[in-house]
Amino acid sequence: MNCFMTTQKRASQLLDISLTKRGASAGEPIPMAGIPYHAVENYLAKLVNQGESVAICEQIGDPATSKGPVERKVVRIVTPGTISDEALLQERQDNLLAAIWQDSKGFGYATLDISSGRFSPERTGRPRNDGGRAATH
Repeated sequence: MNCFMTTQKRASQLLDISLTKRGASAGEPIPMAGIPYHAVENYLAKLVNQGESVAICEQIGDPATSKGPVERKVVRIVTPGTISDEALLQERQDNLLAAIWQDSKGFGYATLDISSGRFSPERTGRPRNDGGRAATH
């Protein structure tokens, strides 16, 4: 996995990896930072734990027939708020998603622990005309 142009310096600092050069653009060397593909999950975890978001692109064009840069496509986006990959989740910690809603019968909320699959919906009623409260279920 390689980082080019504007992200390579930041990646090299955050991940403590070497900054190298590859080719040139407008006569200036292009800085590059890279990690082995087989180690990507470890480095993704480091970036996400530091609050960074990552877009992973794969080369889809053929370098032999490409004129100019080889076409690439974003195949995966990882952000601190969208982690669902087991390898990136914190062990021994709840990894919760939460939602709150309101309808004509009251309010509700739900939590989902994406590590264990535990889903907990709750509803609270609004005050009724007789001054009582609807039961929570």
